[in-house]
Amino acid sequence: MRFEFATDSRIIFGAGTINEVGSLASQWGKRVLVATGSHPERAQRLLDILDNAGMGRALFSVPHEPTIAIVQEGVRLARLAACDMAIGFGGGSAIDAGKAIAAMLTNE
Repeated sequence: MRFEFATDSRIIFGAGTINEVGSLASQWGKRVLVATGSHPERAQRLLDILDNAGMGRALFSVPHEPTIAIVQEGVRLARLAACDMAIGFGGGSAIDAGKAIAAMLTNE
């Protein structure tokens, strides 16, 4: 089963949909910050897909519930790496941090 839920952001869900990430992300820019949980090696498949799509990337591990300081560090890293976007990959902490970092990238 595959479904897409579109609001201000998109959620695409279903078996194998991770394979769409490279083509989707490349529509938004050339470099991406990937916010992961405390085990960033779990995102290796995503990182490989981004690499194969020619996307530059930076990796940011979120070890626990994101604090303002963690989000600020993620934004600093994303700007330093000239990232155009952020992807949260993992559990709630990584996804929450990814959303906050993405919002802060374009909003001082």
